[in-house]
Amino acid sequence: MMSKTDAPANDSLFEAPPMGEQERMVEAILFATADPVTVTELTGRMPHGCDPAEAIANLRKRYEGRGVNVVKVGDAWAIRTAGDLGFLMQKETVETRKLSRAAIETLAIVAYHQPVTRAEIEEIRGVSVSRGTVDQLIELEWIRFGRRKMTPGRPVTFVVTQGFLDHFGLENARDLPGLKELRSAGLLENRPPPGAALTEAEEGEADEDQTELFED
Repeated sequence: MMSKTDAPANDSLFEAPPMGEQERMVEAILFATADPVTVTELTGRMPHGCDPAEAIANLRKRYEGRGVNVVKVGDAWAIRTAGDLGFLMQKETVETRKLSRAAIETLAIVAYHQPVTRAEIEEIRGVSVSRGTVDQLIELEWIRFGRRKMTPGRPVTFVVTQGFLDHFGLENARDLPGLKELRSAGLLENRPPPGAALTEAEEGEADEDQTELFED
């Protein structure tokens, strides 16, 4: 039978590392991982009893004003280059991904109206949405399937991904610019009502001349 004097020694076996050491662990994980990491994932990797949330809060303060920052991406965390120093990371050759006007508008509608169904996207745009447009955005990992709507037919919905937020440096979708700013930038246009809509195929010639680019 264990005596009371033995308890402290056994408890010490599960004692969490000092907070300074926990901060080093979180820092190492965020530095080595390309994708943002959630607190739950950090908890699973670190020794029993650690408090990664507190370690992140401390690291975030420590990195303020430095060349890299600890930033929140959706419900996860990552180490990213400070926004004002992004120009230093430019490459000689920039890989670009050209999106058609249809894809840009579809992406914008999902971001602003999520969770949204294909039928709702078509109603907002005033044109039918081809499967290829949605597939392209899913392959880019910028949108994904959301929950089904509790309406007849239980249609699936679409939402933006954590990868979309990370790519554009957003903490969450609420950080997106206003719709007026989006339209003034040419990324979302007012369309005729659904009854007067064209199909994406009928817009093809206009889409071929689109110059909007998204850079990696």
